Amino acid sequence: MNSYCAAIDFGTNTARLLIAERLPDGIVPLLVEREIVRLGGGFSDEYGLSYEAQERGLACLARFSETLRGYGIVKVRASATSAVRDAVNGRTFVEKVFQETGIRLVVINGEEEARLTLAGVLSSLDSEPKTLVVLDVGGGSSEFTVASGGKPVFIKSMPIGVVRLTEGFHTNIEMIARVQSIINLLGDDLAAAGIAFSEDVELVGTAGTATTLAAIKLGMVEYDYRKVNNFILNRGDIGLIFERLLLLSPSERLSVIGLEKGREDLIIAGLIIITSVMDKFGFTRLKVSDFGLLEGLALS
Repeated sequence: MNSYCAAIDFGTNTARLLIAERLPDGIVPLLVEREIVRLGGGFSDEYGLSYEAQERGLACLARFSETLRGYGIVKVRASATSAVRDAVNGRTFVEKVFQETGIRLVVINGEEEARLTLAGVLSSLDSEPKTLVVLDVGGGSSEFTVASGGKPVFIKSMPIGVVRLTEGFHTNIEMIARVQSIINLLGDDLAAAGIAFSEDVELVGTAGTATTLAAIKLGMVEYDYRKVNNFILNRGDIGLIFERLLLLSPSERLSVIGLEKGREDLIIAGLIIITSVMDKFGFTRLKVSDFGLLEGLALS
């Protein structure tokens, strides 16, 4: 019997599959597959997940199921996040996924998502500061977690994600106003909890926007998670990338090395979230983690 474990992070924008080997001190990735499904594309409060998005999701999970069978894996921990938990037809979609692919998606709330993401991030950090802030910029929501001694002391799931912002607002100015209003509320919640950040607090960014920033800065033609994990960008680096991308149309951004197809329109919203958080709380650098929810699921 092999010592493999498997996990699926079925997000609002990206679906990822991890097959890893279990070791006494953690996991070693053997295979990572990722696909931009944009499950939250065309989402509506009235109807939930669009038909086209569901079809994309089902096709992706059918491919993941074949891969799992090829490795002889019959059990996988698979999570669905913001798009499915907010959709009126989310439960129906989960049942359809199980019937057609055999994969049982478990819909997790924002707090559970943040806790699992923290576990995944901690497993890959080259050093663990006394106080750590993890910013997980997702497609439908973004999670902000403060940890001390490896344990979460504050968790906030915010209703701002790159798909939700990009499809919900017509201009960058409108997106900025929305993000800053939510970040201001986050500041109020942190103050009420008695949390303030000193200079030695480490900000770690995980998920697609953060890893894309690292890939662009590194000029990465072929993505390598080992080079992305623990890569550090300062606020100036991020600002220069932001300014560069703003001058380009979505199609022109595809010529930027390190920018994955499917993120060309979403990257601006993600950058607005990251820069707004950094500027609001005085963070001058961002450490990037490729590990997050997916690895946290596998570890659990």
